[in-house]
Amino acid sequence: MHKNGRITRTEYQKRKRQKRITWTTVLIISLIISVLCIIKIFFWNNENKKIDKLTENIDTEKIVDESQSDTAENINPPEDKSDDYWDYIKMDMMSVNFDDLKQKNSDTVGFIKVNGTNVNYPIVQTNNNSFYLKHAFDKSKNSAGWVFADYRNNMINFDKNTVIYGHSRSNQTVFGSLKKVLNKSWYENKDNHVIKLSTPSENTLWQIVSIYTIKPESYYITTKFSDKQYQEFIKTVKERSQINFSGSLNESDKILTLSTCEDVAGTTRLVIHAKLIKSDKR
Repeated sequence: MHKNGRITRTEYQKRKRQKRITWTTVLIISLIISVLCIIKIFFWNNENKKIDKLTENIDTEKIVDESQSDTAENINPPEDKSDDYWDYIKMDMMSVNFDDLKQKNSDTVGFIKVNGTNVNYPIVQTNNNSFYLKHAFDKSKNSAGWVFADYRNNMINFDKNTVIYGHSRSNQTVFGSLKKVLNKSWYENKDNHVIKLSTPSENTLWQIVSIYTIKPESYYITTKFSDKQYQEFIKTVKERSQINFSGSLNESDKILTLSTCEDVAGTTRLVIHAKLIKSDKR
């Protein structure tokens, strides 16, 4: 640089060259990121299409029957006659023919339907909670995963807390449509407050008693309790609810918990708790 403060031609060209290199580097990095995003979107869409195809191949009209049952037992009736329990036990139960599902995937342990959402899927279970996070119903690799039961749960004799997981896909597949439960139009329709679950040994109805969002934790997916721990658990479940449900909880109740991501980043969980209100052994 000259003493009068002006830069020399050499210095000017050097700075210009450095600026050009910087912008070229930024452009290349931006292009690489864009290409990676396009590739990711392509695979994401492709995996969603595979899930859609698998879902279409499950002929629910053929294997699922919804009707009243003369042999069903009402579970733990509340003394409060204004409890919505008394209306929900009158609803049709869901019975599923599992023969075809078992042939497609021997890990099939149940079938779940959540009113007012797209959740109408077979439930699978294996010896861990990781496989079906990245594998579809046909066991092919797929980041959409599938609806699966916690490996610690007994799906023949339900535990105090039976936990079902599923990814929250933005195209509404798997548990993606569960976000609807936070909409006023969904929770103000009381017909939506019942979950129907069928297993090869039992058809059941579950009354939703709590819905909330929370940071990832292990507490709400606890499956085994002492009596004192369970009393505290059901108290916590009710207190956390962001929606006021009429259903009560006591230590005799069994709970069904649905867990999925509430946001795309996976930093928040959407949790639904329901209690067993009706059972029909098969």
